[in-house]
Order: sequence, then structure tokens, then C-alpha cells
Amino acid sequence: MSIIAKRLSAIKPSPTIAVTQKAAELKAAGVDVIGLGAGEPDFDTPDHIKAAAKAAIDKGETKYTAVAGTPALRKAISDKFKRENGLEYSPDQITVGCGGKQVLYNAFVATIDDADEVIIPAPYWVSYPDIVLMCGGKPVFVECTEDNGFKLSAAQLEAAITPKTKWLVLNSPSNPTGAAYSAADLKALADVLLKHPHVWIMVDDMYEHLVYDGFKFATIAQVEPKLYDRTLTTNGVSKAFSMTGWRVGYAAGPLPVIKAMNMVQSQSSTHTSSISQAAAVAALNGPLDFLVAWRQAFVERRDLVVKMLNECEGLTCRTPEGAFYVYPSCAGLIGKTAPNGKKIESDSDFVTALLETEGVAVVQGEAFGLSPYFRISYATSAKALEEACTRIKRFCASLK
Repeated sequence: MSIIAKRLSAIKPSPTIAVTQKAAELKAAGVDVIGLGAGEPDFDTPDHIKAAAKAAIDKGETKYTAVAGTPALRKAISDKFKRENGLEYSPDQITVGCGGKQVLYNAFVATIDDADEVIIPAPYWVSYPDIVLMCGGKPVFVECTEDNGFKLSAAQLEAAITPKTKWLVLNSPSNPTGAAYSAADLKALADVLLKHPHVWIMVDDMYEHLVYDGFKFATIAQVEPKLYDRTLTTNGVSKAFSMTGWRVGYAAGPLPVIKAMNMVQSQSSTHTSSISQAAAVAALNGPLDFLVAWRQAFVERRDLVVKMLNECEGLTCRTPEGAFYVYPSCAGLIGKTAPNGKKIESDSDFVTALLETEGVAVVQGEAFGLSPYFRISYATSAKALEEACTRIKRFCASLK
């Protein structure tokens, strides 16, 4: 009898973390590797946020906090939703976890029963389906093609809903594509959801502040207030404030769901770091002026990468609305052979050969549920991105 639980046989380690670790191992071995797999900003956490954390330590704020988060942080989150999204949530409708991933995990553990279906538009963030599977649910994938901007259409949503549907997951801007849903896009989906009152909406707004070219961010409970009572809106400080390692995510929604999530958390992590929570208060209550320069840098990097990838033989790359990823197609290279004699039969073959031949680490589209594509994170220096794209161009030209 195996000691390992059977439920783990259905899931796999995070492919994005695996690529980042592989790149780090090669670098440690002396290989010249450019890693474009990590989904975190390369900017430092702003000084006023770090100062708040240091002050919390000096004041002795190093003890247990409430499971749902400190009152100060939940008030800051409540104020943020009202100020930025026009959404009214009382502090007791808010829960704080150890990053966005734990918040999603708590929500699914608290609500999914065996065979409950969760609609997940593909491409998707790699953790959505595995968390659903761990909770005994059934991921229902809906392929969102490039010709529709990698976004779910109202017709596709209508076709995917069954009596067993428990949740729809909506991530905008998207990891991995950077695609973002406009208010009109969300209204079309909301009109479908209003016809199916048994379906709940899990909104992942982690990249909310990273939108470009005048795009106006919107979230579905804001666009259609009638969905407020069955929407869980999740977010965090990881991306917008460059605080990935601080591990602070949060969610707001109907009180029964929040209470159930708190119960789950009370028997796992209890709460995230008290110091991180103090830092998050400063982040949410503080200025956002630093984002102007960050967004400008991201736009310049995005445009550089998109231009250079579209110059590569066999690649095409759409310009995304947000986040810090591009999701180029390598369909034009399938069937070709690499210099080492290996045939490129999939996007996984492409990224493996690219890493082995040119030392550029990217993530295969297969990991995100839509092939033949690959994901590049442009949250690194323009110099590194230019060199990486030069290597990719050379690699593509070498395929026969």
C-alpha cells in the first residue's frame, strides 16, 4: 500500500516553477541561461512598503493575527475595492491568505464537492485545474483561440454550463496571454450568467494595475451588480507592488463563503505573516505613482519582444493588453528539425530544444492548455530580453 494519497496522481508540479528551477540549476552549473519563465516583476518593492514592515517589527507586531487578516488590512482592502472598483465590501466579507494561490485553494476546498464542474477558459494559469482536481472537482476547459483575443465568448460560456457547474474562473488580465476583458466583454458573459443562477464566478484580478495603451480595467461584479452575491473577487499585492515573496493575497465576497474559507485557513496556515500584512496595509493605502514608470517600462519591453518575435521565422505574436507576458505561436515550426537532429513535434519539444541549444528558458503552451504556443515573461531587463529574442531568432532560423 502506497503512503502517497491517490488524489495526487491527478495533478502535477507547477510547470512555471519547474522551468524557473531548471534555469537556475543550469546557471549554477555555469551555463549561460536567460530565464523568461518567472512570473514576477523585476522591480524592488517600493521603499514606503518596506519601511512599514520594518516599523511593524520595531513595534512588536510579530504575534498571531486574526485568521481572516488584521483589521487594519481588511479595512485597507475594503477601502481599495470602494475607491478603485466601486464595490462595497465590509471587512468581515474579506479574507487574507498566503498569496493569491492559497486564497483560491481555500475557496475551492470550502465549496467544491465531488464531481462539481469548474469552467476554466484555456489558456489558463497552471494552478487552476490542479487545485480543482485536488478538491475532487472536474475542470471543464473551454479553448479560447487567438482569433478571439484568447478570451471566452458568451456563446462558449453558454455551451459549457451544465447543471453540475459550480464555478466559472475569470482571470483578467490573463496569465499566460496578457489578454484582458473589457467592460463590454464582461457584460456579455454576465448576461449569460444571469440565466444560470447556480453558477458562481471566481474572479482573479491579480494583474489589475498592469494594463496598457489606455485599456480600462473592469471586474464583473462592478459591471453587473446583480452578480455581486455570487462572485468571489480575488486579488493581491504580488504583481502591482512587486511583493511576490511577501505572500499576501485576498478575496472579497458573500459572507458564508468567506466564513467557510476562514474555517479552512484556520486548520492550515492560520494566517499570513503579520509583518507582510503590515506591509500590505501600506501598499494599499499608499501612493501608486511608481506604477507610471513601471507600466512604461513594461510597455517598452512588451513592444520590443513582440516586434522581435514577429521577425522570427515560423513565429507570430499578438500584442497583449496587460500583465507582463506574451504568448507567441510556434505553429510554423512544428515538423521541423533542430540542429541536434531532434524533430520539433510540439511546443514542449520547441522549448526544450531552445533551452538546450540557445540557453533561453520559456514555458510550453501545453502547460497552459493551448498549443502550439509558449509563454515569455518580459518582467526582466530590456537588455536581457533583446539578447533572448536574438537567440530565439537564431534558433528558429537554424531549424530545417
